[in-house]
Amino acid sequence: MLGRLTLPQLLFATVLGIAGGVYIYQPIFEQYSRDQKELKEKVKLLQESEEKRN
Repeated sequence: MLGRLTLPQLLFATVLGIAGGVYIYQPIFEQYSRDQKELKEKVKLLQESEEKRN
């Protein structure tokens, strides 16, 4: 036994903590994903416009 918590209790608390963190920070992850998609689209448009100029 690790202190006052048994191993299953410790594992459950760890899983619960990780799941809670993912739930809380999910909007930040989604915003980052949207920003990256927009950035890729802008880069693609810039490359296409430069190819047309040349």
